[in-house]
Amino acid sequence: MKYNKYVKAWLILGVVLLFFQIIIGGITRITGSGLSITKWEIVTGTLPPLNDQDWQMEFDAYKQTPQYKTINQGMELGSIFEASTFKFIYFWEYFHRLWARMMGFIFVFPLLFFILKKWVDRKLLKQLSLVFFGAMMAAVFGWVMVASGLVNRPWVNAYKLSLHLGIALLTLCFLLWACFQVFVPEKLRINNPPLRKKIRIFFLLLCLQIFFGAVVSGMRAALYYPTWPDLNGSYFPAVLLDASSWNMDSIVNYDSNALMPALIHVLHRNFGYIVYAFGIYLAIKIFRYPLRRIYYTSHIFLLIFLNLQVLLGILVLINSDGTIPVFFGVMHQLVAILILSVAVFNIYLFKKENGA
Repeated sequence: MKYNKYVKAWLILGVVLLFFQIIIGGITRITGSGLSITKWEIVTGTLPPLNDQDWQMEFDAYKQTPQYKTINQGMELGSIFEASTFKFIYFWEYFHRLWARMMGFIFVFPLLFFILKKWVDRKLLKQLSLVFFGAMMAAVFGWVMVASGLVNRPWVNAYKLSLHLGIALLTLCFLLWACFQVFVPEKLRINNPPLRKKIRIFFLLLCLQIFFGAVVSGMRAALYYPTWPDLNGSYFPAVLLDASSWNMDSIVNYDSNALMPALIHVLHRNFGYIVYAFGIYLAIKIFRYPLRRIYYTSHIFLLIFLNLQVLLGILVLINSDGTIPVFFGVMHQLVAILILSVAVFNIYLFKKENGA
């Protein structure tokens, strides 16, 4: 089916909105804003506090959370432009939720119109159904994640945060695939099993690395080892060599034990080297094949993003002295999304014989 310009513009807008939603979520996470709103109000939560009394009610609710009592005791109401105040962290969590609501409207109503006009076919609708399912799951697990930090723990659970981010990125992959179906002519896709296998291996390695990165962020583990290439003077922290540290309590209650922050650092850093090396190897293999320019272009971008990502990862670490640098942290996540997008695009280009 040939799709018109309105459907194409709508899909591009959807990718842009979802891309920024993930970035806003990253800012919310790094600034510690995710627990500032203690209720999940889908409809009534659309409006922010409108007067001093409303603000005070929200602030009083936040004061009952473990995060306030443990970390932010004495925080002032402040303003949305004043860092480390309640209105500032409230703004980012509210903005994150508001952006999600806006995406819902922009996705649903135009799609209903397109269906009535018969501008979308069954193939695209099937792919978009995955997008909507992923978006709903991301919303549900978003609240599950927030709820994990409202009782006993002063931060959201790192494992649940990683799941929430993973679902959001999976949703982005579904939407990107829909865009590729619409924008990329079938004649540009080729069947090359050896290269397709390597491309899919890279994608799986990348997904695992992104998961490790999400856990690092959720545990705020950069604050434990703000050095590179070593981890505070050693390659393997001593806690990893202590057999008594390896127990379920250390894994579950990672914020009061040193095992998991050390382990996730070792995994994320070393697996990052593997992903980087395999990505370089993959690009070189592609460049040696007589292919269309689009295949070379995507892998040139892959090389650029991989090198930039390594640099940003190092900058996040060496600047995490007491607090995690918001700019470098957000840019590190942004480039990870770009690498993931290129990886999905490459999978799409190297189709199977049946066109899947």
